[in-house]
Amino acid sequence: MKILVINGPNLNILGLREPDIYGKRTYSDLIQMIREEADRLDVTVEFVQSNHEGALVDAIQGAYQTADGIVINPGAYTHTSVALLDAVKAVGVPTVEVHISDPDTREEFRKVSYIRAACVASIKGHGLEGYLEALRFLANRK
Repeated sequence: MKILVINGPNLNILGLREPDIYGKRTYSDLIQMIREEADRLDVTVEFVQSNHEGALVDAIQGAYQTADGIVINPGAYTHTSVALLDAVKAVGVPTVEVHISDPDTREEFRKVSYIRAACVASIKGHGLEGYLEALRFLANRK
């Protein structure tokens, strides 16, 4: 099983960005955690991080017939991007939306998720461990 892990804007600066909300662990720490869990699950993972919406759309489209699942934290594009929603719908790859914090408990505008409508699950507010939950969810769908 192959899972593509996609991270959107500002996730590359985890540990620096609002550590009271997102924690002090870095993006490198996140990648390492995911790799270790993927090894335990006997799952292959690939990673994409971009601050650019089109690059995220390209990554989703690239998963068509090459990935068995997508774990995506679209960052701020969660609340603005119909393009990401359309890409996930188009490729038909089971996708889990992940958020480190719980957007439903934050500013009003963060309560809207466009991409959620195309996802098989949404995991929010579980910190970096939410990514591991998403991997296990997809691995158990085999």
